[in-house]
Amino acid sequence: MQKINYILRERNTPIHLPESLGFGRIFTDHLFEMDYSPAEGWHSPTIKPVESISMHPATMFIHYGQAIFEGLKAFKQENGDVVIFRADDHMKRLNNSARRVCIPEVDVEFVLEALRELINIDRDWIPNNRGESLYIRPFMYGSDPFLGVRSSKNYKLVILLSPVGAYYSEGFKPVKILVQDKYVRAVRKGLGDCKTPANYAASLLAAEEAVKNGYTQVLWLDGIEQKYIEEVGTMNIFIQLKDEIVTPRLTGSILPGVTRRSVIELLKDWNMNIVERDISINEVVNAHENGNLVSVFGTGTAAIISSVGWLTYKDKKMVINGGKPGKLDVKLFDEITSIHYGLKEDTHNWIMHVEKKEVEVS
Repeated sequence: MQKINYILRERNTPIHLPESLGFGRIFTDHLFEMDYSPAEGWHSPTIKPVESISMHPATMFIHYGQAIFEGLKAFKQENGDVVIFRADDHMKRLNNSARRVCIPEVDVEFVLEALRELINIDRDWIPNNRGESLYIRPFMYGSDPFLGVRSSKNYKLVILLSPVGAYYSEGFKPVKILVQDKYVRAVRKGLGDCKTPANYAASLLAAEEAVKNGYTQVLWLDGIEQKYIEEVGTMNIFIQLKDEIVTPRLTGSILPGVTRRSVIELLKDWNMNIVERDISINEVVNAHENGNLVSVFGTGTAAIISSVGWLTYKDKKMVINGGKPGKLDVKLFDEITSIHYGLKEDTHNWIMHVEKKEVEVS
């Protein structure tokens, strides 16, 4: 295993986090970076102060989009322990995205060790309040200065940390979702199951139009038939019917969410009938009309569980569970967040601890 280089910043003033953290606006003192070249492979792992990235205007990922990222969280538990939720699964998914866009894979075990080191160094940035966390953003990009469509030869991996507040600043409130049939986010056998900037760029216009009309996000339909539901802009979707809970099966155009997987595992633990299958928007509409639709909720790293209180498709405006959070939505949110903060036992081995230690800098 490679040796990590340390260039540490001395902080002369204590860290004072604002009362309202928001999301993705504040960054810690340090980041981790590592470079790749054909001759050396992944090399020069370094933890250093956060600074602007200097790059040539022809850097390839800017022009051709060869970049990927992840999003995961670290938490300070009730007893003071610092933990990361399902870190190995997120790094494995990073490698899956890397394979799809021709970026060399990383050694998951080594990157996890580097991540623990980074969080240990900046652990004082982790907020203490329930609902707050340290958001972790690993990203990789092609770094060749070259104008021409091909895979880059050289790459960079960066891990950035950001203390974030509770996603629900005013409590666990259901959101309004617009079913999108005007635009397409992804198609099967494309990039839909990767966390790459292209997928998010494809979603921006639809999201802006939805917000202008009073909706929080959009629910995407499949890119071919515009018939089957797939995912919401920043989360996977679950439909609770009276006799089953349905989430769209992974077809290659849907991101395999880590929180999605956690929810499926919990529902199986609770002996609930969770099914991964194709589900059409018309089936959802019909279920609402005949009283078979119990609740709709999304899952993702940012919000954990997000209740959907209103769902609109064409001229169908559906109010779900009276616009209130579903009982199952709340139960799942409480279960997962209780594991985050050490209030319930982690029976699935989802939690990775970050040991507190002094860093030896050579």
